[in-house]
Amino acid sequence: MRGFKCLLLELYFVPKPMTIPDLTDEVTLARYPFLPQAKSWITSMAVKHGIDIDELLDGVMMDRARIRARSRLVDSVDSKDGVEVASIGDIHTEEGRLLEAFSFYYARLVVGASEDERLISRWAQAEAERAQHILERDSAIQVIANTYLSEISCDDKGIWKIGLSDFIELCTGITGSRWRLPNCEINDGWVTLHDEGERYSSRAKVARLLRERMKEDIKQDALEKMTKMDESLLIRLSEPVGMIRGLVASKTAETIALIGAGEDDWPPCMRKIVGELAEGVNVNHFGRVFLGSMSRCIGLPQETTVDFFRGAPDFSEGTTTYQVNHLYEREYTPSGCSKLKVNHNCAVRTGDDKLCDQPWMDHPLKYIRAKQRRRKRQESLEVNVEPPKPGDG
Repeated sequence: MRGFKCLLLELYFVPKPMTIPDLTDEVTLARYPFLPQAKSWITSMAVKHGIDIDELLDGVMMDRARIRARSRLVDSVDSKDGVEVASIGDIHTEEGRLLEAFSFYYARLVVGASEDERLISRWAQAEAERAQHILERDSAIQVIANTYLSEISCDDKGIWKIGLSDFIELCTGITGSRWRLPNCEINDGWVTLHDEGERYSSRAKVARLLRERMKEDIKQDALEKMTKMDESLLIRLSEPVGMIRGLVASKTAETIALIGAGEDDWPPCMRKIVGELAEGVNVNHFGRVFLGSMSRCIGLPQETTVDFFRGAPDFSEGTTTYQVNHLYEREYTPSGCSKLKVNHNCAVRTGDDKLCDQPWMDHPLKYIRAKQRRRKRQESLEVNVEPPKPGDG
């Protein structure tokens, strides 16, 4: 068993292909401007058209690119399907390709200037989802797959196979039984991605796996750029950064407000998970099950519970609805404080919350009951306090 675990650990840290394939098609480079092959092309376009940092931030030529960039940023916060696939320009013209490529670069500058890693992660997720949707019907999928995966092949029937090491690394971030190894066909170190209808065709599965690798690349690139920004650039980008931060704050407040009455009774762990999901944090599986079971126990409608997960990076309406229904039907009991701490879902330290510090406080449901009792006692005291009579005092 120990040897098997070591093997899995070795497989998880899989290097990308040592040599990336050549890619010169400008339409493809503009569609996926985060590709490693796109850097030299974008640099050459910048030189050819005189696009420097001043032009990108304030120039007339890049005005439409900035508009498209803001659309990309808004979609990353506001849309459950990622960034809008369609560009506002014709990508088959040089002008359209410039618009698409440099809008991505501008958006990356803005999220980097936010200095908010959660916002960067959310944007990277949305851009990767956009790329996934295009790849599902793009003939360039083969060269892009070879760019990101060390072992990938497709037969003449359109059935794809991926190396076991790549599959293990990428599928860990994807929910659903079809991505678990016991449910896959594995032969000689290759996983066959069979067709399962249009939504889960072999090609669609490849695009979904590629999304994980693209997301990580986009995120890491933006984080690297963030560390290199000087004060003057941060100041120049303050307006678009303020816009996107305001939108994120609005969405977070909107999600938390769904509960209405009773929100003040929530334990800190529940508030933490709801808040993180609203901000696009990829909450772990234990935390998600806890939130679903807590929601059931306090009587929240299933629709409200599903809504809590809409900000999650991997949100899927169908999958989330199914999983929430399962939790409600099986009447799962929320885990206690000790398990929440072990799984990194506890939100407080000693001294942060007096109620959590009580020696008998070992379960979030006890927290809710205690808060409700205290509130009722306070309300009773307020009702029983007689107003002072005229002349008293």
